[in-house]
Amino acid sequence: MSMNKFNILKKYFGYDQFRPGQERLIDSVLAGRDVLGIMPTGAGKSLCYQVPALMLPGITLVISPLISLMKDQVQALNQAGVHAAYINSSLTETQIRKALGLAKEGQYKIIYVAPERLETYEFIEFAASVDISMLTVDEAHCISQWGQDFRPSYLKILQFLQILPRRPVLSAFTATATEKVKEDILCVLGLQDPTVLVTGFDRKNLYFAVENTRKKDDYVSAYIKDHENDSGIIYCSTRKNVDKLYIILQNMGIPAARYHAGMSNEERRQNQEDFIYDRLPVMVATNAFGMGIDKSNVRYVIHYNMPQSMENYYQEAGRAGRDGEPAECILLYSPQDVMINRFLINSKEQNSEFSQDELNAIQERDEERLRSMTYYCRTAECLRSYILRYFGEMAAGGCGNCSNCLGETENIDVTEPAKKILTCIREMGQRYGINVVAGTLAGNDRAKLREYGVSRFGSFGSLQEMSEPEIKEIISQMEMDELLQVTKDKYALLKTSPRSQEVLDGLCTVIMKRKKTEDKEKNKSVSGKSTRKSDILNGRGLELFERLRGLRTRLAREAGMPPYIIFSDKTLVDMCVKAPLRREEMLAVSGVGENKFSRYGEAFLTEIADFTHGKREKLYFGDKEELEAVDEEVSEERRRKKAGRKEEFYLTKEQAAEFPYREKYFAAEFAEQLNLLRDEGKVRKTSGAEIFRRMQARGYAREERRDGRWIKTITEEGEAFGLTLGTRVSKKGTDYEDIFYGEKAQREILSWFVKGNEDL
Repeated sequence: MSMNKFNILKKYFGYDQFRPGQERLIDSVLAGRDVLGIMPTGAGKSLCYQVPALMLPGITLVISPLISLMKDQVQALNQAGVHAAYINSSLTETQIRKALGLAKEGQYKIIYVAPERLETYEFIEFAASVDISMLTVDEAHCISQWGQDFRPSYLKILQFLQILPRRPVLSAFTATATEKVKEDILCVLGLQDPTVLVTGFDRKNLYFAVENTRKKDDYVSAYIKDHENDSGIIYCSTRKNVDKLYIILQNMGIPAARYHAGMSNEERRQNQEDFIYDRLPVMVATNAFGMGIDKSNVRYVIHYNMPQSMENYYQEAGRAGRDGEPAECILLYSPQDVMINRFLINSKEQNSEFSQDELNAIQERDEERLRSMTYYCRTAECLRSYILRYFGEMAAGGCGNCSNCLGETENIDVTEPAKKILTCIREMGQRYGINVVAGTLAGNDRAKLREYGVSRFGSFGSLQEMSEPEIKEIISQMEMDELLQVTKDKYALLKTSPRSQEVLDGLCTVIMKRKKTEDKEKNKSVSGKSTRKSDILNGRGLELFERLRGLRTRLAREAGMPPYIIFSDKTLVDMCVKAPLRREEMLAVSGVGENKFSRYGEAFLTEIADFTHGKREKLYFGDKEELEAVDEEVSEERRRKKAGRKEEFYLTKEQAAEFPYREKYFAAEFAEQLNLLRDEGKVRKTSGAEIFRRMQARGYAREERRDGRWIKTITEEGEAFGLTLGTRVSKKGTDYEDIFYGEKAQREILSWFVKGNEDL
């Protein structure tokens, strides 16, 4: 085609410039090079294959896992003036034959297809008879057995590639992928000399919160009432919870839909459409809902129960704020969520394609994910930093946009209760889980504890002044500090660790961060209570926004499509700011391309002219320079001031230069030396546990179970990095293995903590 990538971006999609990373991937595809893009939801992954698809000579096939995703994408492309189609089980065989026939005639540049369709004779015959320039694998993490959404049908992609007369350019995209999943995608898909781009996992417009509440129904009801003009999703872990909460909302007169696997296909389809088309703004659902839903104006996602993994959580929470506007991601946590998830993991249907060893490995990985998710719910550190570290991305400090950063916390010395916890676990032979241990320490007299006869232990009631949740909170902190270990089987037994004796001997203190009690009754929705449009638009501007939103809804109903496909909320806000009165001014609005203008532009120009009486009017706060700054996130310094908290651990280059390297450190010694160099008044401490977690995230070290105990080991990559295993002696004279960090490793790890280092 004669148009270049910038012409296509503006003409069809209405944008003047590419987002970070998009242009690099597009250029690689156009140069005939395979690509892998790992980009967070809302970063514009689809443009990375849609733009080159319009420039390449042949057809682009997009492998997509869900019908809803295909319909959304195809509808949006057709609205933008791009001829696209989808092939999946929602079509009749006659419709499929017609679509393939039109594709052969050159009617479609982009065709979305379900992976199962790749092995049908009719589609194989079609693929062999047309010029396929690019094969795109969307939601590429589905191809990895280590991913949270592994789908065996994705393995059919490999067989399909082998039967094509010519190998097309291969592009793969996903929003969430750990290092292991990334390696799987590269290997299993056989990407050749690929351009690999990880733009970062941070979604700065999302506010994260964890709320410890037993009154979840009350919380959700009050929240929705307080956000009645917003669209949102509430995720529950069970169908029972979905139905219960749905009935509560119905009785309150809140327009809500529900979605879970126990409903009929037709009911699920209708409810999903009602949500997408804004007829019912609230969706209550299990995780069966949402993958591939491109609804851009979801302003909040509430997790009624804790998900099984950070991958699941970040993917589901990421369905909020896809338009780049502020949105809230709130997780309602209770200790029972851990038990429910462990039950779901143990009840998971086993895939017959895996060996027993593989199934055991997958279950261990599921348990490990669950443990990381539990730590997220219990930590008092910056929630955003925790998420980014989980995905292997270093965070430079507190974000100022999560409940932990914006809430007041205090350090509490819990060493004495920790000693009693350790004594109790040892006295009970390390044969019980957290519920029995906490109940024993609190001196409770429920039936299960009587059955176990725990009152015979000297530790019974030794922490009776504390509640069970308070005791569990300390146990969780001890797990995170590696002072306790939890077995990775379904019983999750508490075990002492090699460092436990240091606490009992008074050589180690246990410090826990806790939210100050006076903040507990405050509304935690501090960040997104007013969305960005109300920060930008003045009263008149907000009035125009509502009129434009009403017009969009009317046009969407007439066209039979979701309102956000016509224009996103972000585009409507930009219209209010620029208040265009002529065609060229409307085309300068972000998200308004030529095809969109030809369909809807005049209607919106008329609405704006009617509202302003054709006169220039300022409908926003501040001046143009301030407005441009609003589109960028608040600076790190302003966020920290707002948070009023110490920053995550870092060192300046000058401080790092003072580090006393030596032949070997073990993790706690290494962390201690690092902490001595920091600015104590501004920067939090790091820990040996944090350093070991970084080793795990990079694949340098792991924990393995041997002879009933969990021990640390290092990988080949870890050896090359400078890690070695050595023997240490506990205070009681017992030998055990631990990881030592050589000077090479010390220098590399130190560089990660230096402020301004590009690796942070």
